[in-house]
Amino acid sequence: MGSDLCGEAHPLRLAARERAGLAAEREIVQADVAQLAHPAGQLGENGLPHRLPERAHPQPADAPARRIADLPVELDERAGRSIRAAERDLAGRMVARYKTALANRSSGAGIEGIDHDLVRRVAQSELKEATGAQSGENVFTMMRRIGQAKAELAADYAAQLARSAGKVVFFAKHVDVMDAAEEIFARQGVRFSSIRGGQTPTARQANVEAFVNDPDVAVAVCSLTAAGVGLNLQVASNIVLAEMSWTDAEQTQAIDRSHRIGQAEPVTAWRIIAAQTIDARIAGLIDGKAGLAARALDGSDQEVSSSADVQLEALVALLADALQASLSHGDALGS
Repeated sequence: MGSDLCGEAHPLRLAARERAGLAAEREIVQADVAQLAHPAGQLGENGLPHRLPERAHPQPADAPARRIADLPVELDERAGRSIRAAERDLAGRMVARYKTALANRSSGAGIEGIDHDLVRRVAQSELKEATGAQSGENVFTMMRRIGQAKAELAADYAAQLARSAGKVVFFAKHVDVMDAAEEIFARQGVRFSSIRGGQTPTARQANVEAFVNDPDVAVAVCSLTAAGVGLNLQVASNIVLAEMSWTDAEQTQAIDRSHRIGQAEPVTAWRIIAAQTIDARIAGLIDGKAGLAARALDGSDQEVSSSADVQLEALVALLADALQASLSHGDALGS
């Protein structure tokens, strides 16, 4: 791992977590990713969590080390502006609901600061509407747009990684992100197999075997949902996670396609994270929930979180930050 993957480069700090046996260790890795990221000065404080929570992660005693490394990227200027504007609009919509709820309260008592119970109720309402929405901008459409905007960057990195370090498993959540990545690989002359939903068992197996057995097939483009379980892809020791999962369990299942008994090399999963967007917030929440899950496995009474928990917490944090910004500017949140 290093500058040979990306040519002459602008070094970004990559937050990486070494996992071996039941011990978890945090380290910072240097990587040159100028061709992956569009340098735009220093990343802001909200661009990417700098300190990731340490957590134990049980794994087979004879399995090699596993690491997750975060690659923060700057989106294309136009796409980045559009996505950040959509995020501001979403936050603004929730702020308006919050203020309306405060104004409609029967009690005349004033509220000092932020009512966090109300914040959670507003976020729950937003999530419920988004889950059933057929159109309009919401947290799900924003994450899909972020995935689309990252597709070329992620595929370009995977191609460079394949040329330098061998076979790569490329995971995405949405079909259009997979399609865009495959177009990049084809354009660059990188042979790939495609493992996704809707394939017949015969086609699926043929694609798996091509990746495993054909030395010229460099990348397996996989659906997080369709290829996240039941496959043995240990021929690769590098994984590119082009889109964020909603749960640590889904992320772990994807990584375990390569990190399994019989793997001879340490496995690195490269998470492509759009800096200064909700993508980075989701990454931090996933890591936090992973710590709770580890404690649950160790015998605590913590509940293992679901995808809805992460979606809700992302909206809660987005609304709370927007309200705090309003207070900082002297705006009144309620009557």
